[in-house]
Amino acid sequence: MAEFENQKFDYVIVGGGSAGCVVASRLSERSQNNVLLLEAGEDFIPGTEPMEIRDTFAGTAHSNPRFTWLGQTVAWGPRPSNAPDNRKRVRYAQGRVIGGGSSVNGMISIRGVPTDYDGWVERGAKGWGWDDVLPYFKKQETDVDFDGPLHGQDGPMAVRRIFEDRWPGFTKGFVEAAREDGWNDLKDKNAVFSDGYFPIAVANQEGRRTSTATAYLTTDVRARPNFNILGEARVEKVLFSGTKATGVRVHRRGEVFDIQANEVIVSSGALQSPALLLRSGIGPAAELTESGIDLVADRAGVGKHLMEHPGVNFGCYMKKDSRLPPDLRLPMYAGMRWSSGVEGCPAGDMYMIPMNKSFWHAVGERVGLMMLWVNKSYSTGEVRLNANDPMGVPKVDFNMCSDERDLERLKIGTRFMAKLCEKHGLQDKLHDVFPISYSDRARRYAVYNTPNKFQTWVGGQAMDMSGPLRRWVIRNFISDGLTVRDILEDDDTMTQWIQKTVLGHFHASCSNRMGAADDPGAVTDPSARVYGVEGLRVADASIMPAVPCANTNFPTIMIGEKVAGTILAEG
Repeated sequence: MAEFENQKFDYVIVGGGSAGCVVASRLSERSQNNVLLLEAGEDFIPGTEPMEIRDTFAGTAHSNPRFTWLGQTVAWGPRPSNAPDNRKRVRYAQGRVIGGGSSVNGMISIRGVPTDYDGWVERGAKGWGWDDVLPYFKKQETDVDFDGPLHGQDGPMAVRRIFEDRWPGFTKGFVEAAREDGWNDLKDKNAVFSDGYFPIAVANQEGRRTSTATAYLTTDVRARPNFNILGEARVEKVLFSGTKATGVRVHRRGEVFDIQANEVIVSSGALQSPALLLRSGIGPAAELTESGIDLVADRAGVGKHLMEHPGVNFGCYMKKDSRLPPDLRLPMYAGMRWSSGVEGCPAGDMYMIPMNKSFWHAVGERVGLMMLWVNKSYSTGEVRLNANDPMGVPKVDFNMCSDERDLERLKIGTRFMAKLCEKHGLQDKLHDVFPISYSDRARRYAVYNTPNKFQTWVGGQAMDMSGPLRRWVIRNFISDGLTVRDILEDDDTMTQWIQKTVLGHFHASCSNRMGAADDPGAVTDPSARVYGVEGLRVADASIMPAVPCANTNFPTIMIGEKVAGTILAEG
């Protein structure tokens, strides 16, 4: 790509995801900035995206290998301490397309709670408290339902809710069960931070997904003479002269070439960003030496402190009149934030949501999910390079439930979830509530392709024909025969089920965390500059000091806005 080799950019942004698109758009607003955005996946001008990307049912794109990192697997549960590591590694869908996670995720637009960000300050991220980040949350959004001092009205991301009069039966049953149990309607979860249920805010407009690609990289933005986007461009490493970043080495369609930059901003996500830093010689010295990589900066925290929201699910066969009607595609409409009461854990540390469609296929249309997760988790894992292929997908271990507080709260949540399922509101909408076990067979059918579409259609018809056939499909394809009663009546069984089936929600974060200069585990300073080098920043979910009580898309967009604002303020 000679056209890019022969010029030097002021800013090269590596990764066009939830934060990278924001940073590129904002920096290129200043005409004297020459900006290049590199995206490993395909680039689509807004309006030309494939159906799977536009679709507001996230599972269509999320399950398609075309738009995610091929071959990326992770270990979920706790790492064994005195035994061989026999944990199953399972597929982890991370967006690999312009817009990144915002182009394939569930579009849920939650900020978290003020204590999340005040906690970031306590961990060394000065200037990232609630009052500091709120202006950037407001800057990114246009909330079409609520106004006031906590909401934005002229930002690129459209935020809306579908209210109770249009909810499908399963969601209505969930909320009725919550009411029976005494919980209150918060109405606006982004402005009321107590416990209760609420309609979910999502990023979509006129029935189409709003991603950072569609919102921030509009036709007008793309037409700026000082801005370029290069898709299908994989960055091997950041280039250095001593400890000063000078550019990046790019692989694209069989070519390898270098691009020069005054500053490099890595926005590749919580799995790919630490991998890129490690390939570039920034990370734990011993690990880099072991991988044969020349050391540029010894930063022990690169790839460490990886966080997610650990959770478990109940499945349920929804009665026909409780399923998604033809005019609705979103699978999630209402949720519930609540407090476990476990000593030392903050308020709002738990989350539950009914999902009206569990997978893209016909069985998924019939099986709803009660999704439970720990909203404020403590377990941490790590990202390491693939020893056999540093350019390949990294080795990821979430090590969930390694902190006893997370395991205990999942037990509390499981009992609470079972209690809600016994309420009249849900009993009227469902048959056959069962603990999800995600067998290998179920995971294979989750992949979006034509054979799976046909086979799951057959399975869906069988489920509708009779109770015995339905329970046979559930037992053999989804639950591995375990019942809710089994896990409620025996604590060891519940523990084993949680440790075996615990999973995340594609909220990977914190693997290059921000912190104070004297924190040996910190990777960036509060301005997102990487410690130990010059001309290099990270701007994505990896710099979060701790995962917030929120789906991470909106907090990640906020990071993009705030880091871009910091850079522009520096001039």
